[in-house]
Amino acid sequence: MSDRLTNAGAPRDVGVLGGGRMGAGIAHAFLLAGSRVTVVERDADAAAAARARVLESVAASVARGTADEGAEAIGARFAVSTEVGAFATCGLVVEAVPEQLELKIDALTRVEAVLADDAALASNTSSISIDELATLLERPSRFLGMHFFNPVPASALVEIVRGRATEPTLVDASRDWVRAIGKTPIVVADAPGFASSRLGVVLGLEAIRMLESGVASAEDIDQAMTLGYKHPVGPLRLTDLVGLDVRLGIAEYLASTLGERFEPPTLMRRMVAEGKLGRKTGEGFYVWDTP
Repeated sequence: MSDRLTNAGAPRDVGVLGGGRMGAGIAHAFLLAGSRVTVVERDADAAAAARARVLESVAASVARGTADEGAEAIGARFAVSTEVGAFATCGLVVEAVPEQLELKIDALTRVEAVLADDAALASNTSSISIDELATLLERPSRFLGMHFFNPVPASALVEIVRGRATEPTLVDASRDWVRAIGKTPIVVADAPGFASSRLGVVLGLEAIRMLESGVASAEDIDQAMTLGYKHPVGPLRLTDLVGLDVRLGIAEYLASTLGERFEPPTLMRRMVAEGKLGRKTGEGFYVWDTP
């Protein structure tokens, strides 16, 4: 297996399905660890946008002095495609498509069909059951969750989600891969929302309810947590960063599996309907200078 790893210990060939903010960040992390990375997108325009997004992120790391190679050398190991067949030689593929069950099942089954039997397939889902996703896969033992956090380059954590069928050796290997890209792994058993989303979303939902009922302003609610509890960012600002639409989808899934305590507040639904999704649209609980 050592010949299939980079010097840092990451898989030598990595695929990422989806080149949005999260997918691009995952690609960036493995590129800096010496991997050859291929991002597959739905069409040529999306693939070109993913290429620009990843290379811009790589250039920023080089400029900050946090990369061991120059941008040209790193870029030479990066490719984009519109065909999942480009993943055929990958030892690991991470699915990073939007948080919709049907979309993820379709994506995962298409990718698995082109992979070698011993390749690893991971989902970046932040809430959907790994066991539920695994039911339609041919090789559930080679499947697990690898939940990265936004923004990936700056985050220190990857949540590894172990399904009932996941091989223990794959869990061990994934811990090593996470350490190889300079992050800390935690391992959790499959459960709705895992550990991070379940805790983070319940805090965010309660903060929205407090804002909705006039308990305090968004700024003061956030400061209660940043100054009072030493959180690095408040729950409402964090919701803006993640995206209100993303958190709404997670909350709806958790409400359907864990009960009404995760039911999204009316304010959250209204803001999503109005297109106030947070930083990516320029307005959420805060006004942002640039989307």
